[in-house]
Amino acid sequence: MSALQDLYIGIAGVIGAGKSTLAAALGRHLSLPVYYEPVEDNEYLADFYRDTPRYCFATQIYLLNRRFQQHQEIIWRGGGGVQDRTIYEDAVFARMLAARGIMDERDYRTYLQLFRHMSNFMRRPNVIVYLDVKPEQSLERVTARSRGVESGITLDYLRALYAGYEEFVADIARTVPVIRVDWATFRDVDEMAVAIEREYLAGSFLREVTWQPR
Repeated sequence: MSALQDLYIGIAGVIGAGKSTLAAALGRHLSLPVYYEPVEDNEYLADFYRDTPRYCFATQIYLLNRRFQQHQEIIWRGGGGVQDRTIYEDAVFARMLAARGIMDERDYRTYLQLFRHMSNFMRRPNVIVYLDVKPEQSLERVTARSRGVESGITLDYLRALYAGYEEFVADIARTVPVIRVDWATFRDVDEMAVAIEREYLAGSFLREVTWQPR
């Protein structure tokens, strides 16, 4: 029985980082339920990429609501779980959209107030695995997987998002252990699952562990 079977693990990373693939591998390796990001049934996503200024607030609220629902399910079920993108990352997107003048400042304030109220009912992950993928690689992966709604994603957008993620990781690592992985040099997700378990058990009180595949 794995020592991590009762832990709540969050997988973080920009668009196209490979979060779902790793989440599935960790779920298999640790016999944990996996909670995937709501993408296929996201009724706002196409509109968001078609007209971002108009639909960004509605999309962020939709995603926050869905992620909070997942988050509560993890708590109600008890035990552990693997979440493909944590609820805390939603604020990364919202902040970036507001900073770029895409989301109205009033909408952003409302979003933050709702997020803070929800945070009173959240359980922090025991560990976050951050897949560090540079914007150029992210765009290559987004292009390769050919999801029609993502066709409008630009390198400039991904660079702004990556910068936001770097700030997010530095901030959350103060309270949650972070295993930072250079995903660009990795090929075998099952090997990574083993390595993540090893690194967590060896340094469970470290705020950040950098792992490179051997």
